Amino acid sequence: MEPVAYAARSTNDSVGAALLIMLNLPFALIGGTLALWITHSNFNISAAVGYIAVFGVSVLNGVVLVSSIRQAHAEGLGVRDAIVRGCHIRFRPIIVSGIVAVIGFLPAALSTGIGSEIQKPLARVVVGGLISSTLLTLL
Repeated sequence: MEPVAYAARSTNDSVGAALLIMLNLPFALIGGTLALWITHSNFNISAAVGYIAVFGVSVLNGVVLVSSIRQAHAEGLGVRDAIVRGCHIRFRPIIVSGIVAVIGFLPAALSTGIGSEIQKPLARVVVGGLISSTLLTLL
């Protein structure tokens, strides 16, 4: 009987963790959409690809954070203390991964040369989405 109870509890924990990780996606969507709106850029296929890239990074940040929180909770900390400790431990890696990607896409987001009309929406979505997703994930 005990393995069945553990499996059910484990499945519920997995579903909750997956939903918590997927909660990051609207944060990325907000930032990418605001970036397009502020820069008066149109939504096109390039911007859609940018959303896919931002969603990937956002989910990765969520997985890193949730795994750190689960590890702290498994070590015997309460839920609140585990969340604080997980965010404290993973704050720097999440911020650095977001900053690196934003810095990498800034030249494409600000370019004005030939072909820039294709790459600008993608880069602007990624920059805006990563800024909002990175900051709001840690909240």
